[in-house]
Amino acid sequence: MKTLTKEAQSNITPALALKILKEGNKRFLNNATINRDLNLQVEQTSTGQYPFACILGCIDSRVPSELVFDQGFGDIFNVRIAGNFVNTDILGSMEFACKVAGSKIILVLGHTKCGAIKGACDHVKLGNLTAMLQNFDDVLDASEYAGDRSSQNTEFVDLVTHKNIEMTIDKIRKNSPVLSEMEKNGEILIAGALYDVTDGSVKFL
Repeated sequence: MKTLTKEAQSNITPALALKILKEGNKRFLNNATINRDLNLQVEQTSTGQYPFACILGCIDSRVPSELVFDQGFGDIFNVRIAGNFVNTDILGSMEFACKVAGSKIILVLGHTKCGAIKGACDHVKLGNLTAMLQNFDDVLDASEYAGDRSSQNTEFVDLVTHKNIEMTIDKIRKNSPVLSEMEKNGEILIAGALYDVTDGSVKFL
């Protein structure tokens, strides 16, 4: 399978980009992934790249976006940080992906049993991790729950995980006028999804 050209990328609508990701995950689940010549794709992308999607995911080794959505070289921009949150640098990267390089969708991809989310729930203190986990303070504050709010409570961890996806999408729209305007103009779609590490399925929110 050939990599995307500029013309092919331009013909992909935001809705079609979402559909491509959904179909890719179905192929992944059914063990029916596309047979790609990856060495050829390296050669084909050496002169340029035209990814149709930008995925903001966690660094978790169990959630490799290209595999989860059955994509090849040059198909997606892959932004990864523990807990899939946004900051200025990540927003700038996504602005490049969409405004400059032509991607049609930003997908915030959270996942079950996320170590970063669990660490935030437990207010872990460890080197630079301490400051990183503070990025989830507002998510924890917004997660209304009367029971055990520790990582030992799967229900609470799941609640915070979903809330983090929702609030990350809100922050993208609020803190990036570039991406917000593109979405309002129908140039891109900003969406959320949750990957289940137990079965490989992606639930689009």
